[in-house]
Amino acid sequence: MAQPRCRSVLITGCSRGIGLGLVRGLAAASPSPDLVFATCRYPEKAQELQQLSKQYSNIKLLQLDVVCENSIKKVVKEVEEIVGDKGLNCLINNAGINVLASLEEVTAETMLTIYETNTVAQLMVTKAFLPLLRKAAQLGTGMGCHRAAIINMSSLAASMQLVQANEMFLKVYPYRIAKTALNMITRCLAADLKSDGILCISLHPGWLQTDMGGNMVQEAIPGILSVLDRLGEKENGSFLDWQGETLPW
Repeated sequence: MAQPRCRSVLITGCSRGIGLGLVRGLAAASPSPDLVFATCRYPEKAQELQQLSKQYSNIKLLQLDVVCENSIKKVVKEVEEIVGDKGLNCLINNAGINVLASLEEVTAETMLTIYETNTVAQLMVTKAFLPLLRKAAQLGTGMGCHRAAIINMSSLAASMQLVQANEMFLKVYPYRIAKTALNMITRCLAADLKSDGILCISLHPGWLQTDMGGNMVQEAIPGILSVLDRLGEKENGSFLDWQGETLPW
């Protein structure tokens, strides 16, 4: 029996990289979600997103600054007006920033800035969208993106067990510490929201070509979408990569 499809998705940080790739991939998917909410801080500057929203009628381009409480409240209201009682099926917390900072270079200011955007904001955005995720969950069964799911975009660099696996990781103290904390948010949410039927995972999308470094975004997107499509109760609270493999915390 085929998995029921996800009808609505909201993605943060869609102006470039992973977020933009996910919007493009979801819009071109068959079947595609009825609604793909693509958010970013400056929609007026996001030319590729604007082009996609003109090409695909199911893409809704919305302004969202994840570290601004008023911006979060505004976008939740906008989404609620569109989805109504059907709620929101899937929230992908993708927005994030990175600053190269080794032990010698790291400062308290940098740590707090990265932590606010990459960790605190993800929790606050999730908390704001919980009423809509719960509405969607009440209309479905099982667990997965077809019902209600929270996807936290994490990183292999967040793994405490793999701390020495890549010398590059030692140059991004703030980023990897914030992502490790994000993984704890995933574990907490997975336990807290299980009774609501809302799934939560951390996902390492690969070392992709974004403004933060790496390559081959478009090659990885089909794998990420395939993982999201296959998620079920046994994956709740897990840390997966773009191929569906379990990563060590």
